[in-house]
Amino acid sequence: MTRRRAPEPVNRIRCAVYTRKSSEEGLEQEFNSLDAQRESGEAYIRSQAGEGWVCLPDRYDDGGFTGGNMERPALRRLMADIEAGRVDCVVVYKVDRLSRSLLDFARMMGVFEKRAVSFVSVTQQFNTASSMGRLVLNVLLSFAQFEREIISERTRDKIAATRRKGKWAGGHPILGYDVNATTLKLEVNEAEAEQVRWIFAAYLERQGLIDTIRAIDARGWRNKRWTTRKGASIGGKRFNKTSLYRLLTNPAYLGKVRYKTEVHEGEHVAIVDQKVWAAVQERIRANAASNGSHLRNRHNALLRGLLKCAPCRSAMGHTYSVRDGKACYRYYTCHNAQSRGWHDCPSKSVPAEEIERLVVDQIRSIGTNQQLLDSIVRQTVKGARQDVADRERGLREAEAAIAALRRELREIAGDPDPTNTAAILRLSDLRDRLRLAYEKQQHAERELDAARLMVRDERAMEDAIRGFHALWDNLKPKERIRLVSLLVERVDYNGAEGTVTVTFRPGGISAWTAEYAGEEAA
Repeated sequence: MTRRRAPEPVNRIRCAVYTRKSSEEGLEQEFNSLDAQRESGEAYIRSQAGEGWVCLPDRYDDGGFTGGNMERPALRRLMADIEAGRVDCVVVYKVDRLSRSLLDFARMMGVFEKRAVSFVSVTQQFNTASSMGRLVLNVLLSFAQFEREIISERTRDKIAATRRKGKWAGGHPILGYDVNATTLKLEVNEAEAEQVRWIFAAYLERQGLIDTIRAIDARGWRNKRWTTRKGASIGGKRFNKTSLYRLLTNPAYLGKVRYKTEVHEGEHVAIVDQKVWAAVQERIRANAASNGSHLRNRHNALLRGLLKCAPCRSAMGHTYSVRDGKACYRYYTCHNAQSRGWHDCPSKSVPAEEIERLVVDQIRSIGTNQQLLDSIVRQTVKGARQDVADRERGLREAEAAIAALRRELREIAGDPDPTNTAAILRLSDLRDRLRLAYEKQQHAERELDAARLMVRDERAMEDAIRGFHALWDNLKPKERIRLVSLLVERVDYNGAEGTVTVTFRPGGISAWTAEYAGEEAA
């Protein structure tokens, strides 16, 4: 009687099929590219059923995501399941479906190797268990990355050619124009075009971004709002200096299109007059050349940006009245009173020279009151000592990071296998991180030296504070503004109670000592 040997049990290999498509085009179809990729993966897994391969029911589909990075929801779920030990094999239709980045792919392969997960491409046969198989895999991935970069270059070239022909090449719509859904050309939105023309005129009148923004806010106007193809509403935010500057310098309003530094005639209609445009650009250049100081603080307002209305918790802006073409009276006005009405604010306004003198007198009093002087110096030195402790801790952390990176470098540098791409890329990454860590260490050392200097210079602080009176009298207006901004964090004015509260800036005495006392000694 012949006995048959029972078949040996086959290990169960849990396979996850990953699919990806760069664009969303065609995904709405009943059977799309992702379905085709999964069907091929499932068929391959069935062909390996004798080896124990089984297909996991979970779908890892990334539709409309690029392979140039790892910011993909299905990929993140897949990597999480691999880390949790739920996957034994990853199956893709082609290598570039998983990634088109050599560095990202090497990182994923490192996780695969760590978790003993195999990787299979249905249309590209290779075996990652051998050095030759890994080499073939990396060659294929290099071509995938090359293809992605070529596609990017072609896209950039297409955008450049489109702009040079004066065509709208896509992007966010701008205030004053709508994008025709059929022709994809810019069409004038008359209501918004009137707003744009008014904004250009307002800037010429006020000659500053901030004042223009206030005027725009007073009218309740916002940036361009539009709806995406997915139905999401974007834009409609309040103007700030960045968005207003972009609007005022956008040549699209002259009927032109810009590509990097090039400006070309566009197909769309201009909505701003050439002379108005030129005047605005000239004013912007003049403001930039002087850093805007003659506009932002042309009358040397000492407390501009520092003075607050305590009851309203609102900023108080500097302004002035004009008689015979000259400024004759300066004062600070509560922004809340300006926007909501004078009855809504108990402070309303305050004479500029009066409140500036009160603040300067409070600063002068520090040097004449020994008890107050000692208290401030003690607090400043205490803060400097804490700063030293923080800097020392930061330096120790930087040194520990350097030591850890150097240890890891020594371990990887000992790998003689030239086909181990993951190790080679990791080595390059570690060297870059080590270089940055050394730079961080040097920065921490410089900051620590500066902090230690402030701890040692108690006497210099006292001398600087005592010499405030003589120093102040010899400073130019802009230097006085700079000094006050170093020392003072904010000034609160309560018109109802007639009080002024000065809050000094933490570390301001140290900064003053370093910047002014040091210069005086030199």
